[in-house]
Amino acid sequence: MTGASGRGRGVLVTGSSRGVGAAVARAFARAGDRVVVHHSGDRSADRAEAVLASLDGEGHGRLAADLADPEAVRRLADDAADLLGRVDVLVNNAALIVPPGGGGSRRGDHPLDATGWEDWVAVWRATLATNLEGPAHLTWCVARRMVEVPPADGVPVGRVVNVGSRGAYRGEPDIPAYGASKAGLHAFGQSMAVHLGRHGIAVTSIAPGFIATDMAGYALADEDAAAATRAQSPFGRVATPEEVAEAVLALAAPGAEWASGAVLDFNGASHLR
Repeated sequence: MTGASGRGRGVLVTGSSRGVGAAVARAFARAGDRVVVHHSGDRSADRAEAVLASLDGEGHGRLAADLADPEAVRRLADDAADLLGRVDVLVNNAALIVPPGGGGSRRGDHPLDATGWEDWVAVWRATLATNLEGPAHLTWCVARRMVEVPPADGVPVGRVVNVGSRGAYRGEPDIPAYGASKAGLHAFGQSMAVHLGRHGIAVTSIAPGFIATDMAGYALADEDAAAATRAQSPFGRVATPEEVAEAVLALAAPGAEWASGAVLDFNGASHLR
């Protein structure tokens, strides 16, 4: 890992060893920012290292932490601040879909009428710990520093961008814990937008539909499934990670504070509300 170079903003992107998070990390690096690539543990270390090596510029680093562990979250915030000098932008991107312990599908389906009690409780606990409590705890750690440590001259006050989901509004009958965790993340972001605005910190969220990533693999697994998924949007396709990354970059831009509190629907008109 490399240390702070004094160039650009310091950006922490959770879950950035692949997919949307990797694309977000690359977008910020291309914009001249310094990025911490976060991953969950040893199994994703090689992917995270590859993303780190692909970033434009210098001053970047890689950190591992289990977001379901509050103490690990606190260490992540401390280590990211040490590595970057300060965290100016936090992107809460990491999320998971938890398969039932009793042997559910790879997708992690847990419909109410087909999931046993023990599995139901375990899926909800694990999903909320990572997808909602993790971002909440990390935001506490990072935003406290944003409030207490004045930014350097010419560096905008902090930004927090949460990566939510269309499923928070459309409903997720087969993976209800995931949909609820994203709805909670949207609501948490709006609460923080109101609270942190007095400090000049803007908080926004983005609610994508299907994206061409591993997490959406089940929806694109065969031609019939892929065709049905693409047909949800009048554009006849799903989003790319790079498109989501550009939207996140715009929400975190220095002049974007008036978007604070917004949840950006980003689903190609596949779900309107």
